[in-house]
Amino acid sequence: MYETIDRLLDGPPPGAPEGELVDWITRLEAVKCRAEAVQAEVSVRLDEAARARQAAAEIPARKLGEGVASQVALARRVSPAKGAKLLGLAKFLIAEMPHTFALMKAGVFSQWQATILARETACLSLEDRLVIDHELCATGPNGEPARAVSMGLRQLENAAKKLAITLDQASVVARAANAEKDRRVSVRPAPDTMTWLGALLPVKDGVAVFAALDQAANAARAAGDERTRGQVMADTLVDRVTGRETGAKPRIEVKIVMTADSLANTSDQPAMVEGYGPVPGAWARDALADAEVFVRRLFTDPAGHLVAMESRSRKAPDGLADHHPRRRDLSDRRV
Repeated sequence: MYETIDRLLDGPPPGAPEGELVDWITRLEAVKCRAEAVQAEVSVRLDEAARARQAAAEIPARKLGEGVASQVALARRVSPAKGAKLLGLAKFLIAEMPHTFALMKAGVFSQWQATILARETACLSLEDRLVIDHELCATGPNGEPARAVSMGLRQLENAAKKLAITLDQASVVARAANAEKDRRVSVRPAPDTMTWLGALLPVKDGVAVFAALDQAANAARAAGDERTRGQVMADTLVDRVTGRETGAKPRIEVKIVMTADSLANTSDQPAMVEGYGPVPGAWARDALADAEVFVRRLFTDPAGHLVAMESRSRKAPDGLADHHPRRRDLSDRRV
């Protein structure tokens, strides 16, 4: 078994024809799916073994299983929170979605596909969940492939939602009402000094926001705007949220930390944007040039460690970038 997997992981021989390369990719994908299934199975066994050991040591019942999710996270090189989710998914699949898990073991269903089904059936009773598991993931009576195998991710999600609503509409509605409490906005880094700005909203609000941006893009394009549709929608979002469309400089705080040398354009050291990470010093200077700027000095030792900070920030006068401070400091510039 190990020799077969090792041979597969060595990759195809040089000069392999295209058909063989495609077949190699398919076989590797099957190995990935099966590996995820085995990881889930082993995670559940680890949890059971840990609970048995802890129970024998007379650990209180409420503490049984503590530390297992962290071990799973460490082994799978993910965060503790992700490790807990993976362990929960593994228990869910093995105990309550046998056909879905069987597809993973067969190498034709990925962990993410299984996650979609688990997520969309989480509010249902065990009986209803087993119905959906059988409806979408069971092999046909004459050996026909399971319906879910040929579905794309969106199609799979929609199919699970429709079945869930058909079986227990009240539970789905109740979960939707409770989910509104989780509405939020998030931001995460993207390549090339870009960010992904996301919002989790009730469907009516999310669709309304998108429709408003879409309408703005249609109007701009009809008026001869040369920007792409996506660019118009993105710019409109920023304009309306920050008030930039009024022509005033935004008074929104974005913390950019940079050395005095970088601020004075005498160094190529990167700046740091709080909540994002390192950015080129030249990019930071350009960003600050288009906003009202306040400065708070952060004093560091020669190694760059923060040792003191001014409690108040000051309005930066025009031309501050031409001033070269004598003291070694960092300028926390708020856009």
